Amino acid sequence: MAGPAHDPPDDDLLETLAAALPKQGLWDWPVLVGVSGGADSVALLVALVSLASRRGASGRILAAHAHHGLRPEADDDLRFVVALAADLGVEVVTERLGLGGATGNGGEGLEARARRLRYGWLGRIAHERGARHLLVAHTADDQAETVLHRALRGTGVAGLSGMKSARRFIDGVALLRPLLGVRRRELRRFLVDRGRSWREDASNADPRFSRAFLRHEVLPRVEAGAWPAATEALVRLGQQAGLVSAALDSAAGYLLDRHARRLADGAVSLDAAALAHLDPHLLAGVFVALWRQEGWPERDMTAAHYARLVALLTAAERQEAAAICLPGGVRGSVSSSGRIELCPGVSLGNDAC
Repeated sequence: MAGPAHDPPDDDLLETLAAALPKQGLWDWPVLVGVSGGADSVALLVALVSLASRRGASGRILAAHAHHGLRPEADDDLRFVVALAADLGVEVVTERLGLGGATGNGGEGLEARARRLRYGWLGRIAHERGARHLLVAHTADDQAETVLHRALRGTGVAGLSGMKSARRFIDGVALLRPLLGVRRRELRRFLVDRGRSWREDASNADPRFSRAFLRHEVLPRVEAGAWPAATEALVRLGQQAGLVSAALDSAAGYLLDRHARRLADGAVSLDAAALAHLDPHLLAGVFVALWRQEGWPERDMTAAHYARLVALLTAAERQEAAAICLPGGVRGSVSSSGRIELCPGVSLGNDAC
């Protein structure tokens, strides 16, 4: 049933959204918004249009909808988003992104492949249209599910932090999640109050998918039982883990700056005597920071590889000869001066030299 026909000027969602968006510069360029047609993305678009109207920037919003053809309802979703954008006076861009098979590279699943293709397309649209921000509608419920899902899969502290509210998307474009502090039910209430409809994706309720299982089978039972604030608690856990992870990253970056030295041949040398006695988890963070700083391949680096690098530091501090080869063609060895040297492009990616 539709609610009031007017838009309340003091709407809580609008205030929350405004507080989560950049205070300056957002409306200087087109704002790209991912819109699937589901309640969350529809609410984001409707609320954003209201905010833009208040600031005289309505023409800056560009809605984007990717059609993967994964469900029979996909054509109806596309038509719904196009009609919604027209009703709101928003430009919309759409694309049919065929998946080209059941799996992608390395056994990539359908959902992962669809997401990769979708985000690749959104990046191209952002560059073509001069957008500096891509907004997506992940909610507090999505964040809680992410934290719980990662915890059950055995993630570390960084993984427990969940999704970032803002991060670099591609060069010159930031990905923003301004609704991470908003419950899914609040967005639906917002749409009902404004007489807005949305599309439902049946696959979101299919318990064969792990996220749907957590969403419909686990969290509702937990909240109906002894932990009614489970979602909020998981979101807080993610925030706290994010703070801890950021602190570790900061410390690791400081240690890297202080105790690393670049050599003439492009290798990097680390002072083992200064580092070897520090906490192994912090040292692993130093090597993660080094890999990112140098742009060395991270994809195949595991906790076991970082542990071997920490052990190499210990060997160097004891002046023991040792060498390891790591994924991406990086070789680590103990130098005669009690340091370790890491040199890229010298192996075929084997773990032993």
